[in-house]
Amino acid sequence: MTSPLPAHMIVTRSLPSLHRLRLLIAVVALVILWPLVTFAAQDAGRVPPVIVVGGDRDYPPYEFLDKDGQPSGYNVELTRAIANVMGMTVQFRLGGWSEMREALQSGKVDVLQGMSWSEERSREVDFSLPHTIVNHAVFARKDSPNVNSLADLEGHTVAVHRSGIMHDYLVRSGFKGRLVLTDTPADALRQLAAGKTDFAVVAIVPGMYIIRELKLTNLLPVVRNVATHRYCYAVDKGNAELLSRFNEGLAILKKTGQYEQIYSKWLGVLEPKPVDLGTIAKYAAVVVIPLVLLLSIFALWSRTLHRQVALRTADLTREIAERRHAEEELRLNQQQLVQADKMAALGVLVSGVAHEINNPTGLILLEVPTLKRAYADTARILERYYREHGDFTCGGLPYSRMREELPRSLDKLQEAGKRIKRIVEDLKDFARQGDSSCNELVDLNAVAQAAVRLVEPSIRKATTCFSAGYGEHLPAIRGNAQRIEQVLVNLILNACQALPDTDRCIQLTTGHDPTRGTIFLRLRDEGSGISPEHLARLTDPFFTTKRDQGGTGLGLSVSAGIVKEHGGTLKFDSIPGSETTVTLTLPAITKETTL
Repeated sequence: MTSPLPAHMIVTRSLPSLHRLRLLIAVVALVILWPLVTFAAQDAGRVPPVIVVGGDRDYPPYEFLDKDGQPSGYNVELTRAIANVMGMTVQFRLGGWSEMREALQSGKVDVLQGMSWSEERSREVDFSLPHTIVNHAVFARKDSPNVNSLADLEGHTVAVHRSGIMHDYLVRSGFKGRLVLTDTPADALRQLAAGKTDFAVVAIVPGMYIIRELKLTNLLPVVRNVATHRYCYAVDKGNAELLSRFNEGLAILKKTGQYEQIYSKWLGVLEPKPVDLGTIAKYAAVVVIPLVLLLSIFALWSRTLHRQVALRTADLTREIAERRHAEEELRLNQQQLVQADKMAALGVLVSGVAHEINNPTGLILLEVPTLKRAYADTARILERYYREHGDFTCGGLPYSRMREELPRSLDKLQEAGKRIKRIVEDLKDFARQGDSSCNELVDLNAVAQAAVRLVEPSIRKATTCFSAGYGEHLPAIRGNAQRIEQVLVNLILNACQALPDTDRCIQLTTGHDPTRGTIFLRLRDEGSGISPEHLARLTDPFFTTKRDQGGTGLGLSVSAGIVKEHGGTLKFDSIPGSETTVTLTLPAITKETTL
């Protein structure tokens, strides 16, 4: 019989097995972790991609090559500031403007700085939010004939920057003069100064800058602000990620005040220098002292004449104040007309789109009943086959399930088609330019329901808890349904924009106050609220708290005017940071008013 091994020998023999196990574990761990360590090292050493920014090499002070051949100007410094705050690496490539537009289309540059927006250009590229406004002017020699508008340039020779926004604008408007296309704005002004053209159309700031730098003393702007264009960044169609980074960078610069510093540095260079005290004293000695002596002589000559002069001066002061007031009202009216024209164009567009949607919707509503009848006819055959042969696959699903799903799917498809048709009809009613008189009988509940359907996508995007309670047996009102619907759409959209997140609610209710003979619509949102100092100015023209988001301040002003035309009121109550309630009150038609 073999004797057992000593204890120390058993331990000694087990040690090699333990070492082999540890070695095997180490090898497996190395195989698993090696790709992760390699990936992390590569990721840590990755260099962010360089964004190539294109621009015009001769468009001072916006963008140009300085005396050392380096990119400089307002656009260049603004782009560098955006790249800095967004953590981007940019490389500038400045050249001829038409060359740069082609480079953007061909992908040689990623973004084009300093491109004016137009409807035609927006079909080719995507634009950022505008960061400034460029005004264009007509420049002429001091001996040129007088002109007052672009229309007066017909029949003349006009120099214009090739592929610039005014080149596009004049061609699109059917300009009947002769256009001389130049590579740069400076070339256009040089040809004008040399007498080779009758006029030149150039942006006012670069034009004044070039005249001063090149000492073209025989040139001056004769018609200012003949066209105004929004100045943006442009990227190739579909590059939404890059565009959003530039938009976010612009917003940060404006919030931090860096944008104002860059704007003042480059675009404030042509502002007049302050007049010193010596100049004031000199002009005072030349003008004021003789004037005082002359007034003293007149005072001695006739006190009656002096009183008449004083009265006449007061009249002139009043006339000047009235004229300034009239000019301000005219300016406001012009801006309102521009906005109204945009809305009218949008209405035509919506009406056309709605008409196009009607065609496929009508096809859906026409074909679905046919499909339902066809399924009803074949269901009996399929059922008999099912009973005789058992379950089988139909459309990727077992027939036992498909026979329940298919009728429901056809019903839902038909209901969706009807819903599309109803929404399209609401859009067409909203965009229709009908009679603006306030003599039709209007059902407020029906108008409110149409407005809710019209902006339903915005409501779904803004909140998950929208509720509407429509009062029963509301009396009718006398007015214009389309214009009241316009007011309700504007109020609902404002409520949606006020919500900071989708968990906040919007509540819409309608009702009747028989004691006052009115009906009301109350819209409450749990948004950010309105500060007390802004509450009283909400319906003032062009007052807005959303200027940086593209707001014009015309929505509530126009809405208040429509409500006033209908003899109603628009009341705002708000708790800052908590909620806002808007109450629309309109006079109801009673038996007395009917009689």
